[in-house]
Amino acid sequence: MTIRIRHADDNPHEASEINVTPFIDVMLVLLVIFMVTAPLATVNVPVDLPSSAERPAPRPDDPVFLTVKADHGLALGEDDITPDALPGALEGATKGNRDERIFLRADRTVDYGTLMGVMDRLRAAGYLRVALVNLQGREEGRDPATAGGAGAAP
Repeated sequence: MTIRIRHADDNPHEASEINVTPFIDVMLVLLVIFMVTAPLATVNVPVDLPSSAERPAPRPDDPVFLTVKADHGLALGEDDITPDALPGALEGATKGNRDERIFLRADRTVDYGTLMGVMDRLRAAGYLRVALVNLQGREEGRDPATAGGAGAAP
């Protein structure tokens, strides 16, 4: 004798699936909200920042100046040198200290490519600490004799 257990539901079961349509609708609404609010979160506010009252760092006692002249010639201190002699001249001027800062000056008419070439030669020689020198207390285009600031004639 076989006993058969009847289930309450002998009909074939329907496959139950999650309805993803409301999920997609919610995600699209969130996408639109984020697309609208994201540009508002990165507002570019113009600000007039204050200047620092801090004085520039003091200059070393015996700085090493490398000058790029208007004719693209080089001078280490007061002595003219050739680009090929630069590593040896720097070695003597810094006493072999490659961590010493080199103050690089360039004439206003020297192009950017020439200046970068000199900086590449410094890097190849092992001198990575380079400071670019400018005139302080002088605005672009103003004559120092009429500016009344640094470098004014008495």
